[in-house]
Amino acid sequence: MLLTAFAIIRIRNLFSVVILTGLFSLLAAAIYILMDAVDVAFTEAAVGAGVSTVLMLGTLALTTNDEKTTSKSRAVPAAILSIITGAVLIYGTLDMPNYGDAKAPIHQHVAPRYLNQSAQEIGLPNVVTSVLASYRSYDTLGETFVIFTAAMGVLAIIGRGRRRRKKENVEREAKA
Repeated sequence: MLLTAFAIIRIRNLFSVVILTGLFSLLAAAIYILMDAVDVAFTEAAVGAGVSTVLMLGTLALTTNDEKTTSKSRAVPAAILSIITGAVLIYGTLDMPNYGDAKAPIHQHVAPRYLNQSAQEIGLPNVVTSVLASYRSYDTLGETFVIFTAAMGVLAIIGRGRRRRKKENVEREAKA
């Protein structure tokens, strides 16, 4: 994943960047499977490697394949901001418990209740389904709303390009 991320940063051909981004999401999905988070892996594969890649390829069909270069005066502050943000995010993970730690706070709070009582409370035999459909239903609804809003935004951007080209064609035909 690190090599893929480095390649994404260095390559200037946007088609290659989109494909590598899809590969990055697919690799993330594989890591989620190794961590026994199959539901998250499925979402990452479907949204990150699937839908996002298709939408970006559709956007590239309406634009150019090459990135426009920016001046160094704009790149340096962006790089500094990215490094600071990365450092803050890494700092935020320093007090996290070790992966798989049975004494981690997340395993002591609601997880035992979900595992032991969700079948009786919700009536579904699958714990993941009962948690997502009932206990975290507002969260799941919010995630669905975010994905829907993003898709509508991309479709609006794509549609704007088509309308502009259609208007230009009509104006050319009127002049001819």
